[in-house]
Amino acid sequence: MNQQLKVSIGQHSAAGRKDINQDFHGALVPREPQLTAKGVALGLADGVSSSAVSQEAAQAAVTALLDDYYCTSDAWSVKTSVEHVLVAINSWLHAQTQQSQHRYERERGYVCTFSGVVIKSTTAHLFHVGDARIYRLRGGKLEQLTEDHRVRISSQETYLARALGMDRKVEIDYLALPLEVGDLLVLATDGVYEHTDASFVAAAITACDDRLDEAARAICDEAYQRGSGDNLTLQIVRIDGLPSPESNEMYRQLSALPFPPRLEARMRFEGYEIVREIRISSRSHIYLAVDGETGQRVVIKTPSVDQRDSPAYLERFLMEEWIAKRINSPHVLKPCSQTRQRHYIYVVSEYIEGQTLAQWMIDNPKPDLASVRGLVEQIAKGLQAFHRLEMVHQDLKPDNIMIDGTGTVKIIDFGATRVAGVMEIATPIEQINLLGSAAYAAPEYFLGENGSARSDIYSLGVIAYQMLSGKLPYGVEAAKTRTRAAQKKLAYQSVLNEERDIPAWVDAAIRKAVEPDPLARYEELSEFVFDLHHPNQDFLNKTRPPLIERHPVIFWKSVSFMLMLALVVVSAARFG
Repeated sequence: MNQQLKVSIGQHSAAGRKDINQDFHGALVPREPQLTAKGVALGLADGVSSSAVSQEAAQAAVTALLDDYYCTSDAWSVKTSVEHVLVAINSWLHAQTQQSQHRYERERGYVCTFSGVVIKSTTAHLFHVGDARIYRLRGGKLEQLTEDHRVRISSQETYLARALGMDRKVEIDYLALPLEVGDLLVLATDGVYEHTDASFVAAAITACDDRLDEAARAICDEAYQRGSGDNLTLQIVRIDGLPSPESNEMYRQLSALPFPPRLEARMRFEGYEIVREIRISSRSHIYLAVDGETGQRVVIKTPSVDQRDSPAYLERFLMEEWIAKRINSPHVLKPCSQTRQRHYIYVVSEYIEGQTLAQWMIDNPKPDLASVRGLVEQIAKGLQAFHRLEMVHQDLKPDNIMIDGTGTVKIIDFGATRVAGVMEIATPIEQINLLGSAAYAAPEYFLGENGSARSDIYSLGVIAYQMLSGKLPYGVEAAKTRTRAAQKKLAYQSVLNEERDIPAWVDAAIRKAVEPDPLARYEELSEFVFDLHHPNQDFLNKTRPPLIERHPVIFWKSVSFMLMLALVVVSAARFG
């Protein structure tokens, strides 16, 4: 049976001995598909007592988590999504303080501590700023998972070192925690945990069994009875069920839909008329078709029967459409909306009338620099659409880049794309990290490492190099390296030669893009594109490549001539 994520939540908050409750808390358990894609969210914020408006800050922080987190892309990881939300609310709170009379008294403005939990699939993602706390109760033992951001001056005096709204920038603690059924997470403000002990909290939760609201109230009441003079807020979330891998949406589609039949020209299939085959390979079959309702020409891609017994391949196949639906860029292949019920496994996308970059390079063996720059810039814009959604294409190569009749570049084929948000979801299918074409794959892939945006930059650098030189920057050697030591020995071959009018700083930009060490490459695609168009002063300040790299034949002729002169001088001195 397919099991979904299931939790029980108990909460309680009271002003205690104070006139105003400056704490704020909340939780949200969404319905599917958001339950799988985004998970369950809980947030607790504690307003700073020295501020008369901190309760507004606390409410804004928790509300932002519960509202804005679910508006972020489901392609993003939980960490990226929540941090974007918290950074934004921190900026807003800080701006509110800067516009108030307390702009020079940061603890009297819109300031609050924050602790939040997002439970997605089988992992709890913890976010923490300030001195509220998150605990885990497992096996009757209460374990503190967060660190108090307080600076102790003496036994009687401390001050808050970190909080939302306190500074223009905020540092957020993050922890990913594997979960087990029966685990309990407890979020508490200092008004509670400073006046209770671990044994009482564990006993109170156990005694109340399924009545977690009662347990939260009992713990807050106990803190009050023990003399707490602060606001009292406690949240409890218990893991009652973790999602089974079979509940994964992609897996359900694989289980429900059969393979399509072999398609032929003039055949009608799912409301489409097949025109002709475009490409048949061991991995997929691609056809040109016409939509019977709209008359639009489309491309239908079906999985190859050779992959029938490979669930990992089929999941990747279905992911292509999932990815395409979430990217909106003129430089990325666009999917076609499906208005009819689907009875087989296949994907439909726009038809691009044009040629691949691979064919373009054959037709243009010596393109001018302006054309190369224009193509690289368009490819970079397509890649940026992936990177903004925390996706890495991982298989960028000339065969996966189309140029249409207007000269517009479009990236196609997302079968190897890595999606951070999807990688967090449990699946019965082993998460594979498909390696793209070895000639264009970044060296870190050959070490078994995951790719990053810098890996795509490497692939784009290789393509730029190939367009200008017709060769690869390291020949076939890069694909043979399996250790960092071997990769450090890779020798970059300059694109500069006597036959092409290419500035040295362009070669330097490409060289940086294809550095074997990812940390030595460009961090952003925009930096690479900019340096291809404008001389980078750092490159200009460097010495030119040695003569042996620029003109090896002239170098060795010069060495031979100098040796001959040395021999003549020695002979003259000896026999003169």
